Amino acid sequence: MTRPLSRLLALLTVLLGATPAVASPEAWDALRQPGTVAVMRHALAPGFGDPPGFTLGDCSTQRDLDARGRAQARAVGDAFRDAGIAVDRILSSRWCRCRHTAEETALGPVEAFAALDSFFADRSTADAQTEAVRRRLAGADPAEKLLLVTHQVNISALTGRSTRSGEVVVIRVAPDGSVKTVGSIAIPVP
Repeated sequence: MTRPLSRLLALLTVLLGATPAVASPEAWDALRQPGTVAVMRHALAPGFGDPPGFTLGDCSTQRDLDARGRAQARAVGDAFRDAGIAVDRILSSRWCRCRHTAEETALGPVEAFAALDSFFADRSTADAQTEAVRRRLAGADPAEKLLLVTHQVNISALTGRSTRSGEVVVIRVAPDGSVKTVGSIAIPVP
Protein backbone atom coordinates (compact mmCIF):
# COMPACT_ATOMS: atom_id res chain seq x y z
CA MET A 1 0.00 0.00 0.00
CA THR A 2 1.36 3.42 -0.88
CA ARG A 3 2.18 5.84 1.91
CA PRO A 4 -0.46 8.44 0.80
CA LEU A 5 -3.14 5.72 0.66
CA SER A 6 -2.20 4.38 4.09
CA ARG A 7 -2.34 7.91 5.52
CA LEU A 8 -5.76 8.46 3.94
CA LEU A 9 -7.04 5.22 5.46
CA ALA A 10 -5.64 6.22 8.86
CA LEU A 11 -7.30 9.66 8.57
CA LEU A 12 -10.64 8.05 7.73
CA THR A 13 -10.25 5.81 10.77
CA VAL A 14 -9.66 8.85 12.98
CA LEU A 15 -12.64 10.68 11.51
CA LEU A 16 -14.86 7.63 11.93
CA GLY A 17 -13.66 7.38 15.52
CA ALA A 18 -15.92 10.31 16.45
CA THR A 19 -19.03 8.28 15.58
CA PRO A 20 -20.65 6.83 18.70
CA ALA A 21 -21.39 3.11 18.85
CA VAL A 22 -22.80 0.68 21.36
CA ALA A 23 -21.61 -2.39 23.18
CA SER A 24 -22.69 -5.79 21.97
CA PRO A 25 -24.20 -7.98 24.72
CA GLU A 26 -21.99 -10.81 23.43
CA ALA A 27 -18.90 -8.73 24.20
CA TRP A 28 -19.87 -8.20 27.84
CA ASP A 29 -20.78 -11.88 28.19
CA ALA A 30 -17.51 -12.98 26.63
CA LEU A 31 -15.50 -10.59 28.78
CA ARG A 32 -16.93 -12.25 31.90
CA GLN A 33 -15.39 -15.56 30.79
CA PRO A 34 -11.83 -16.64 31.63
CA GLY A 35 -9.34 -16.38 28.79
CA THR A 36 -10.68 -13.21 27.19
CA VAL A 37 -8.79 -9.94 26.96
CA ALA A 38 -10.04 -6.38 26.46
CA VAL A 39 -8.00 -4.34 23.97
CA MET A 40 -8.84 -0.64 24.00
CA ARG A 41 -7.89 2.12 21.61
CA HIS A 42 -6.93 5.24 23.56
CA ALA A 43 -9.75 7.71 24.17
CA LEU A 44 -10.28 10.87 22.13
CA ALA A 45 -7.06 12.81 21.56
CA PRO A 46 -7.44 15.69 19.09
CA GLY A 47 -5.19 15.67 16.09
CA PHE A 48 -3.59 13.07 13.89
CA GLY A 49 -0.40 11.11 14.49
CA ASP A 50 2.24 12.75 16.63
CA PRO A 51 3.76 16.21 16.31
CA PRO A 52 7.23 16.39 14.74
CA GLY A 53 9.93 15.97 17.35
CA PHE A 54 7.64 14.64 20.09
CA THR A 55 9.37 13.13 23.11
CA LEU A 56 8.03 9.90 24.59
CA GLY A 57 8.56 10.97 28.21
CA ASP A 58 7.19 14.50 27.79
CA CYS A 59 3.39 14.70 27.47
CA SER A 60 3.55 18.40 26.55
CA THR A 61 5.14 17.39 23.23
CA GLN A 62 2.54 14.74 22.35
CA ARG A 63 -1.07 14.50 21.28
CA ASP A 64 -2.97 13.80 24.46
CA LEU A 65 -6.50 13.43 25.75
CA ASP A 66 -8.69 16.49 25.92
CA ALA A 67 -11.58 16.91 28.38
CA ARG A 68 -13.85 14.79 26.17
CA GLY A 69 -11.20 12.08 25.97
CA ARG A 70 -10.78 11.99 29.74
CA ALA A 71 -14.57 11.83 30.15
CA GLN A 72 -14.74 9.04 27.57
CA ALA A 73 -12.09 7.01 29.40
CA ARG A 74 -13.94 7.48 32.71
CA ALA A 75 -17.20 6.40 31.00
CA VAL A 76 -15.51 3.21 29.78
CA GLY A 77 -14.35 2.49 33.33
CA ASP A 78 -17.87 3.14 34.64
CA ALA A 79 -19.34 0.82 31.99
CA PHE A 80 -16.96 -1.97 33.03
CA ARG A 81 -17.90 -1.51 36.69
CA ASP A 82 -21.63 -1.36 35.84
CA ALA A 83 -21.25 -4.62 33.89
CA GLY A 84 -19.46 -6.24 36.83
CA ILE A 85 -16.16 -6.65 34.96
CA ALA A 86 -13.17 -6.51 37.28
CA VAL A 87 -9.79 -5.88 35.64
CA ASP A 88 -6.72 -7.35 37.30
CA ARG A 89 -4.13 -5.40 35.35
CA ILE A 90 -3.88 -2.80 32.60
CA LEU A 91 -1.01 -2.98 30.12
CA SER A 92 -0.51 0.31 28.30
CA SER A 93 1.48 1.86 25.52
CA ARG A 94 3.97 4.37 26.91
CA TRP A 95 2.38 7.18 24.84
CA CYS A 96 0.69 9.72 27.14
CA ARG A 97 -2.72 9.42 25.48
CA CYS A 98 -2.75 5.68 26.24
CA ARG A 99 -1.35 5.97 29.77
CA HIS A 100 -3.85 8.70 30.61
CA THR A 101 -6.71 6.67 29.13
CA ALA A 102 -5.69 3.68 31.25
CA GLU A 103 -5.42 5.81 34.39
CA GLU A 104 -8.75 7.59 33.80
CA THR A 105 -10.63 4.27 33.56
CA ALA A 106 -9.60 3.62 37.20
CA LEU A 107 -10.00 -0.11 36.55
CA GLY A 108 -6.71 -1.36 37.94
CA PRO A 109 -2.98 -0.91 38.17
CA VAL A 110 -1.34 0.36 34.99
CA GLU A 111 1.87 -1.17 33.68
CA ALA A 112 3.80 0.17 30.68
CA PHE A 113 4.30 -2.42 27.94
CA ALA A 114 6.50 -1.16 25.09
CA ALA A 115 5.11 -3.70 22.61
CA LEU A 116 1.86 -1.65 22.71
CA ASP A 117 3.66 1.56 21.65
CA SER A 118 2.49 3.08 18.37
CA PHE A 119 4.27 2.10 15.17
CA PHE A 120 2.20 4.51 13.06
CA ALA A 121 5.23 6.59 12.05
CA ASP A 122 7.62 3.62 11.68
CA ARG A 123 6.02 0.36 10.55
CA SER A 124 9.36 -1.48 10.63
CA THR A 125 8.66 -2.73 14.17
CA ALA A 126 5.01 -3.72 13.59
CA ASP A 127 5.56 -7.46 13.22
CA ALA A 128 7.94 -7.76 16.17
CA GLN A 129 5.71 -5.71 18.46
CA THR A 130 2.58 -7.62 17.46
CA GLU A 131 4.35 -10.93 18.04
CA ALA A 132 5.50 -9.73 21.49
CA VAL A 133 1.88 -8.90 22.37
CA ARG A 134 0.71 -12.31 21.13
CA ARG A 135 3.39 -14.08 23.22
CA ARG A 136 2.47 -12.06 26.32
CA LEU A 137 -1.21 -12.85 25.94
CA ALA A 138 -0.66 -16.54 25.08
CA GLY A 139 1.37 -16.89 28.29
CA ALA A 140 -1.11 -15.05 30.52
CA ASP A 141 -3.10 -16.79 33.22
CA PRO A 142 -6.61 -17.24 31.73
CA ALA A 143 -8.11 -16.26 35.09
CA GLU A 144 -6.35 -12.86 35.03
CA LYS A 145 -8.51 -10.21 33.34
CA LEU A 146 -6.28 -7.93 31.28
CA LEU A 147 -7.06 -4.62 29.62
CA LEU A 148 -4.60 -3.45 26.97
CA VAL A 149 -4.63 0.24 26.01
CA THR A 150 -2.94 0.97 22.72
CA HIS A 151 -3.29 2.56 19.27
CA GLN A 152 -5.38 1.92 16.16
CA VAL A 153 -2.45 0.53 14.15
CA ASN A 154 -1.55 -1.92 16.90
CA ILE A 155 -5.13 -3.16 17.26
CA SER A 156 -5.43 -3.57 13.48
CA ALA A 157 -2.20 -5.58 13.37
CA LEU A 158 -3.35 -7.81 16.24
CA THR A 159 -7.00 -8.32 15.28
CA GLY A 160 -7.34 -7.29 11.64
CA ARG A 161 -10.06 -4.77 12.45
CA SER A 162 -10.39 -1.02 12.80
CA THR A 163 -11.52 0.67 16.02
CA ARG A 164 -12.90 4.03 17.09
CA SER A 165 -11.28 6.15 19.79
CA GLY A 166 -12.14 4.60 23.15
CA GLU A 167 -13.50 1.39 21.61
CA VAL A 168 -12.74 -1.92 23.33
CA VAL A 169 -12.29 -5.09 21.29
CA VAL A 170 -12.81 -8.32 23.23
CA ILE A 171 -10.52 -11.10 22.08
CA ARG A 172 -9.74 -14.70 22.95
CA VAL A 173 -6.11 -15.75 22.54
CA ALA A 174 -5.16 -19.36 21.81
CA PRO A 175 -2.02 -20.91 23.31
CA ASP A 176 -0.29 -20.47 19.93
CA GLY A 177 -0.98 -16.71 20.07
CA SER A 178 -3.69 -16.65 17.43
CA VAL A 179 -6.43 -14.14 18.16
CA LYS A 180 -10.19 -14.39 17.68
CA THR A 181 -12.34 -11.28 18.07
CA VAL A 182 -15.51 -12.08 20.02
CA GLY A 183 -17.12 -8.63 20.26
CA SER A 184 -16.62 -4.93 20.82
CA ILE A 185 -17.65 -2.29 23.28
CA ALA A 186 -17.82 1.36 22.29
CA ILE A 187 -19.20 3.84 24.80
CA PRO A 188 -20.55 7.08 23.30
CA VAL A 189 -18.57 10.16 24.24
CA PRO A 190 -20.33 11.93 27.13
